[in-house]
Amino acid sequence: MKRISVDSLAELPAVPKKAGFQHGSRVLVVVGGAAKMSAAHRETSDAALRNVVIPLVAAAGIAVVDGGTDSGVMRALGLARAAVRAEFPLVGVAAEGTLADSDPPAPGSALPEPRHTHLVSVPGTHWGDESPWLFGVAGAIAKGLPVATLVINGGEVTLGDVRHSLRRRMPIVVLSGTGRVADRIAGARTGLADPPVALVARSSLTHVVDVRRPDELRRVLRGVLGLD
Repeated sequence: MKRISVDSLAELPAVPKKAGFQHGSRVLVVVGGAAKMSAAHRETSDAALRNVVIPLVAAAGIAVVDGGTDSGVMRALGLARAAVRAEFPLVGVAAEGTLADSDPPAPGSALPEPRHTHLVSVPGTHWGDESPWLFGVAGAIAKGLPVATLVINGGEVTLGDVRHSLRRRMPIVVLSGTGRVADRIAGARTGLADPPVALVARSSLTHVVDVRRPDELRRVLRGVLGLD
């Protein structure tokens, strides 16, 4: 894993060169559940990653950006990529103060997911401090090519991530049936919801896909990433 430290927004354009990327790349930002995912939702999400997401990004050479720690969706991405020996870049973005340097990690921190190809550490001491940087790094890697966000499960930090995606006018794919925030957004399409969730659910940039519909997920991801 190549580690890159960024201290200011002005340094973001230099991230691709430091990472060894020669050209711009489409980017899929994956946000969602970490330690609080249930076993059932983890199993359902893992299947979608293995059967749809990983094959699609591997075939198209799409870079994937996530939170980079060894838990939940981020661990599942690392494991799934390694299982098929895929070669697409898997870039974690994490606040420096939340990264552990020993095992077991101290409370409030987590180890980096070891199968990621890159880890970008950014300023911050709390979970969620990395949210604006996540999309800044994705935009720097893309260099004007499409960037989309995939939401799987997740809590309040994930909801903050999604709002940052909306501010940047990046399309969002919400995988319903994976629990928590993803299901709250899906439910807000047809029912009452608190304003932050309703804002996401009713945006023209938001696409809700049932996790039990892999063909639809594949089609929607291809569309938002400009592959069709």
